[in-house]
This record gives sequence, C-alpha cells and structure tokens, in this order.
Amino acid sequence: MQRRDFLRNGSAAALAATALQGAKAAARPRLRLGLIGTGLRGQNHLELLLHRDDVDLVALCDIEPEMLKAALAQVDKAGKPRPQVFGENGDAQAWRRLLELKGLDGVVIATPWEWHAPMSIAAMQAKVAVGCEVVAGITLQDHWDVLRTQLGTGTPYMLLENVCYRRDVLAVLQMVRAGLFGELVHLQGGYQHDLRAVKFNGGDPARPYGGGAEFGAKGWSEARWRTEHSVRRNGDLYPSHGIGPCAMLVNIHRGNRFTRINSFASKARGLHEYVEAQGGRQHPNAAVKFSLGDVVTTTLACENGETILLQHDTSLPRPYSLGFRVQGSKGLWMDVNHSVHVEGVSPPHQWEPFEKYGQKFDHPLWKKYAAAAEGAGHGGMDFFVIHAFVEALKADAPMPIDIYDAVAWSAITPLSEQSIAEGNQTLPFPDFTDGQWKTRKPIFAFDDRY
Repeated sequence: MQRRDFLRNGSAAALAATALQGAKAAARPRLRLGLIGTGLRGQNHLELLLHRDDVDLVALCDIEPEMLKAALAQVDKAGKPRPQVFGENGDAQAWRRLLELKGLDGVVIATPWEWHAPMSIAAMQAKVAVGCEVVAGITLQDHWDVLRTQLGTGTPYMLLENVCYRRDVLAVLQMVRAGLFGELVHLQGGYQHDLRAVKFNGGDPARPYGGGAEFGAKGWSEARWRTEHSVRRNGDLYPSHGIGPCAMLVNIHRGNRFTRINSFASKARGLHEYVEAQGGRQHPNAAVKFSLGDVVTTTLACENGETILLQHDTSLPRPYSLGFRVQGSKGLWMDVNHSVHVEGVSPPHQWEPFEKYGQKFDHPLWKKYAAAAEGAGHGGMDFFVIHAFVEALKADAPMPIDIYDAVAWSAITPLSEQSIAEGNQTLPFPDFTDGQWKTRKPIFAFDDRY
C-alpha cells in the first residue's frame, strides 16, 4: 500500500471512529486513567488529576522507587484510593502490563523522550487514549509511526503542550482573531531557558537541580536521561513550546501548513564550561564533547507566506524567555518587553504595555477557570492542558491539540538535525495531513470548556 493510500484509508477510519463516538447517547461522566512516569513532571500531572472529581486514577508506573513512593504519598494526601502500581521491581517493560488493564480509558505519559513514541503506539493499539508529554518521538520515522497508528486505530491522542494555554498567548490569539494586528506576516518563539542545573546535578534525589557535574547513571532526575541528548544530538531539541502557539495563530493544518525548514547551530561551549565550574577541569565529564550548539536557530516557511523563527537556547546563562513575537500588517506583540504596538492606536513608533490589552482580550477559558488554575504548575498552564485532555476525552470530542499538530511540531527536531548535518540545507517539510490541511477547519476555538 502506498503512503498516500495508507493515510487516506487511515483518515477514513479515524473519521468513522469519530462519527461513531459522536453518535453515543451520552458522554462519559468519569474516566479511569493511568499515569506512566511519576518523576517530577509526572507528579505535577498527578496532583492535577487527583484534584478532579471526574477522574479515577487506577494505575501508576515507574521504575524509580523514590518517585513511586512520592507519587503514592500524593495519592494518600489527597485521600484517594491507592492505584495499582507497576514497575516497582525495576522492570522497564512494566508499562505494557499497565496498558492491559480492563476498563482503562486513557493514559498520561510523562517519561523520558525516547519512550514517548513506543508507549503512545502501544497505548493506541490497546485502544487507550493518550495524553503525551512533549515530544512525540525522536526520529522522523517515529513521527510517521505515531501518526499512522493513530489514523489506523482512531484512538484519541493529545500532545500536552501547555504553552498554548498561557494566559498572554491566548489573549494574543483573541487579538489576532479580532484583526488587531492585520494580516500576520512573521512570528517568533522558542525555548530560551538556562537548563545547565537541570542537565547536571550531584546525583542526590533531594536535590534534582544543580549541585554537581554528574549526568547519566550518576545523575538524578532529568540529568539521568536528558543530558545525553545534548551529548549526541545537534538540533532544536524542544520546539513545541515555541512553535505550538505560533502554529495555532497561523492555523497550521487548518488552511495553512509548513512548507520548508532550515536550521543553524552555534558552537558548543556552555555545558563544558559549566562542568568545569561545578566539578573542576579534572572531572571526567570535562572531557565530554557536547554536540548540541548553544544556540540553535530554525526558520520555517508557511504555505500562506508567513515565516516563523525558532530559537533553542538552553546551555548558556540567561533569564527564561520563550521569545514570542507576533507581527502583522497593522502591528505586533512581543513577550520579552511585554509590549504591543498597533498602528493607528498606539503612539507612533512607541510601545504600549501589554497589560491593558491582556485584560481586554482575556480568553474565556481564563475568565472561567483562573481560580481553579491558581497554584497549578507553570503559572496555571498545566491545569488547562490536563483539563482539555480530560474534557475532550469525556465528551468523545476531537483533541484540541491533535495528532497532526503533535507530529508536525515535534518533527521539527529531527528535521533541524538533518538540516544542520547537511550543511544548513533548506528541506521540504513533510505534509503529514496528505493534503487535508486545505479543507480542515480551525478547531483552535479553545472555548470555555477546553
């Protein structure tokens, strides 16, 4: 079967499954969910799930006893029944047994990146809906495999990209819809976050961030697995925080698409210097050669003429910023200076503070759920992304961040690696929708449900 035929048949199957779901007499009032990965990120999701009255957490899986113990303590503190536990014996394949549980509606996957694709594929094959942390896969083939599995099974899949729900991002979405910036021309975003203390620590579970120059088997938490990607890979390793909102704003896969991509990487200095500062020049890790350029710049072209610039900058000292810029024929917003300029409204050649615009265009989701989101991770964004997954699954509705979004946003990583490896070549961007982007309708409504 040719790829085009496979995708067409898979799309038909998915549409048929969606129609069947829509014909159900009533949405599910409660969900039975499992959580694979109870590290620090998984524990954030766990806290949110335990606060919901419409979720029964029936299973946890992790191979780190410390993390499982912490997760079960969260369950006990919330006064909820203890879920079935998998992986306590260190079996790296224990998650497969979790997926065999009867009556499991969905699973949240919060494991190291290399496990996302195989776990998601197995879950969808078992008809267990997937809420997957970013990224969707490692290789380009991973992304095609995840996509084909979803289209072939019709099992719901959502990429848990929380920045799409950031309060200012959703307010800017409202401003774009209102035509405040005119026709969009250029967008920027990225992941500009000093992760040196995330990638290295002293291996102490009580101090997961900083305090040493260890990674891999001697490290702890993300330093145990994430740093290795900086050793052997050179590309935009974490694109979805930046590209998600940009894609949403220009209706990617809903009348628009990415057409071309290229990437450049700077030299790599930051991680080596950090190791020397933390462990000294004689530390074994001071001899490690890191492949990841300190600043990786990626440019995408869109079918409708927009350009998007992404920057991945995690190895140098800097304050956190995602570097958003949304620029149209009538004005622009930039998050670095928290400012807006609208032609004919703002003083000529001057910025205005974003605050009054943010209040005026505050999204209905935030108006409705701001109190519920208070205290949730990442400024409340984590509440909204879990809420969206749960509510869409309960209603048998399309996921607001769907399979096409997931694979396209995440595939920027292997494509950027390829571009850099081939001398910064500009590459064609795969059309994961097989032409359906032309007729698919925008679903980034993000109404007051999810």
